[in-house]
Amino acid sequence: MNTEKALVVFSGGQDSTTCLFWAKKAFNEVEAVTFNYGQRHVAELDCAKEIAEDLNVPHHILDMSLLNQLAPSALTRTDEEITHLEGELPSTFVPGRNLLFLSFAGILAKQIGAKHIVTGVCETDFSGYPDCRDIFVKSLNVSLNLSMNEQFVIHTPLMWINKSQTWEMADDLGAFRYIQEHTLTCYNGLKGSGCGECPACELRQRGLDEYLSSKKGGKGS
Repeated sequence: MNTEKALVVFSGGQDSTTCLFWAKKAFNEVEAVTFNYGQRHVAELDCAKEIAEDLNVPHHILDMSLLNQLAPSALTRTDEEITHLEGELPSTFVPGRNLLFLSFAGILAKQIGAKHIVTGVCETDFSGYPDCRDIFVKSLNVSLNLSMNEQFVIHTPLMWINKSQTWEMADDLGAFRYIQEHTLTCYNGLKGSGCGECPACELRQRGLDEYLSSKKGGKGS
């Protein structure tokens, strides 16, 4: 276990909760930060609070409502349809979201004495979001360090794995059932398996089915 402190960018969803469990195992001290940017459902914020309390993790909620004003999308507007047309970014893409989240996480990390920042971005199941790419994270890591004369390390435990492998990681961390029941991934604000119809729920369920199938075949046990 690393004796230094880590700050987890935390939404209360499957990916960030898996990263929170990962960080608790990897680091001696862990705190979490959630951003209120006018997302479609306040349930996401409530879910993040509940999980942080359950896991006894100090939790910060930062007001990022300006992002909603600058970059409206289907993730922040209930009157915008959730779509993903071929060759285009999904309507849920919020320009600059991870740029701002990780930048503000870096500022907070400096204040609380954390040298490590953990985020659940992933290039395997990233829906084409440019700010989930490894090259972006590495570039921003350099910029953060130069801007504050620090030596932060941004960790991306899920970067090169798919949803099935994310479920496997949760299982290996002893958190499978907790993540299955308590996290909120659904675009319609429903915990657990969610609405079962939105793209986020479909991706989550497909990964879960693949993982359970592989376990049944003796590959994941």
